[in-house]
Amino acid sequence: MWFKRKPRNRRLGRDQVLDVRLRSSQVRAARTRLAALTLGAVFGTVFGLYLLYRGWDWTLDRLVYKNPAFAIQRTDIETDGNIALDQLRHWAGIRTGENLLALDLARVKRDLEMVPLIQLVSVERILPHTVCIRITERKPVAQVNLPGSRPGEATPRAVYHLDASGHVMYPLEPRQRATPANPADEALPVIGGIAPGELQPGRCLNVPQAQAALRLIEAFKESPLAGLVTLKHVEVAAPEVLVVTTGQGSEVTFALTDLKQQLRRWHAIFELGRQTGNTIATLDLAISNNIPLRWFEAAADPSAEPKPVRATHPRKKNV
Repeated sequence: MWFKRKPRNRRLGRDQVLDVRLRSSQVRAARTRLAALTLGAVFGTVFGLYLLYRGWDWTLDRLVYKNPAFAIQRTDIETDGNIALDQLRHWAGIRTGENLLALDLARVKRDLEMVPLIQLVSVERILPHTVCIRITERKPVAQVNLPGSRPGEATPRAVYHLDASGHVMYPLEPRQRATPANPADEALPVIGGIAPGELQPGRCLNVPQAQAALRLIEAFKESPLAGLVTLKHVEVAAPEVLVVTTGQGSEVTFALTDLKQQLRRWHAIFELGRQTGNTIATLDLAISNNIPLRWFEAAADPSAEPKPVRATHPRKKNV
């Protein structure tokens, strides 16, 4: 009996093995179909999104960014200074016929504000054909003259202008100006004693003595002395003091702080000299008590130099 059962058990084992193998192949086939369907769905979705993107991009190009109906025909530029409108238009880099909606306003603003002579810029679109640009220029209040490149050379090698914040810039070239320069109107106090390496156009001058000199120049404009004497030169090489030379030949020494108080003292002493017929030769306002003062002798009293009248510049507009 044992020998008769043995073949029957063998057939049962083979059936079970075949059944297991059949089910495994079905599972693998099902998994393969599922993976193929998943990959197909992902690929189809990505391809569909790509077609949608390309279609949307093509539509924007045809209807908006390349539409001649939005071509730039006019650039309206207004500035409060002396830069010529053609020069500003060149720096802005806007071409007539360029698409107004495709114009990068941030790029135009950045390019203009990178010019050291320009402080603030606003740019806006006015549909369908106009770009509107409003510019605030930096106002120079002082200048720095570098010495000549050879000994004895009288002409300065370079001239830099400074605004009230100490921003360094080159003077406007004649071809960049809207109107010819008037030397009397453009006369600026000269700040001396600044190292050439500190003068980098487009950056702010971070020299404490130079910043104090600029504050003194601005405070002087608001003082009663502004109509009586002229600031010709401010020397900042000496530590802790500013040495001012006026157009009338006076030499006045200032401390770096309390500049308005020192200007009031200067004005009081100046008025005292006018009442007594004397002119200040040297005055040391850096000393608060017992201020050192020396008057010009009568024979050496220099003639008063008239103060130049500062011209006003109306805003210019490209109409």
